[in-house]
Amino acid sequence: MSHRTGRTRWRLFAVVLVPSVAACATVGIGMAEGVLAASFFISGQKFQVTADSLTARGVSLYSMIDVTRKHELVPVVVTGFRHAKVSGLCEAITVDVPVLGTQTLRLTSGDHQLAEASDLFLDATAEGASDANFTGLDIGVAQGAVSKGPVRSGDRDSRFFNPDGIALQSTSVTLTDVRVNTLALSAGTFNVPGLRVRIQSGNRTCP
Repeated sequence: MSHRTGRTRWRLFAVVLVPSVAACATVGIGMAEGVLAASFFISGQKFQVTADSLTARGVSLYSMIDVTRKHELVPVVVTGFRHAKVSGLCEAITVDVPVLGTQTLRLTSGDHQLAEASDLFLDATAEGASDANFTGLDIGVAQGAVSKGPVRSGDRDSRFFNPDGIALQSTSVTLTDVRVNTLALSAGTFNVPGLRVRIQSGNRTCP
């Protein structure tokens, strides 16, 4: 497989790899500033993630199946980053609370401050960006042969991981205006300067 360096448009990437799930975005959950160890699973409930921009080194993207607490199988695309920097983070989780009705938990990063994560994995059902620029891009590499980006150790051992399945890897990527619906996120470290957490009544999506 050839290894090229250059610019790749988001539309090409989405069409070639997967029709309904494309590139990547990231946000961390935490209750204080500093390094956050993020590793969690939301049982079948999607949450919204947006970002103004994302720059990452060591990128991988491969298909997996997540299992909910009700034993439902949900197809996802796992996007992995060895190291990522993201600006304008916003995460919105909407839940129905007895008596109080619909409530939204929103987490945002500080203005003009970059969040940084390492060994980051995002399980998404739908993703989009206004533009994506890749370097060292390989589309069609076998999942078991991914080397430029990380593969979650637990995924390699899963019965749902197909080492001969199609995957994407890239030396680096820059995404703008990122929007994601996701089920789970995990990271070795996640630093979110100026983290703000708010609970608001009603369905309050990220802008």
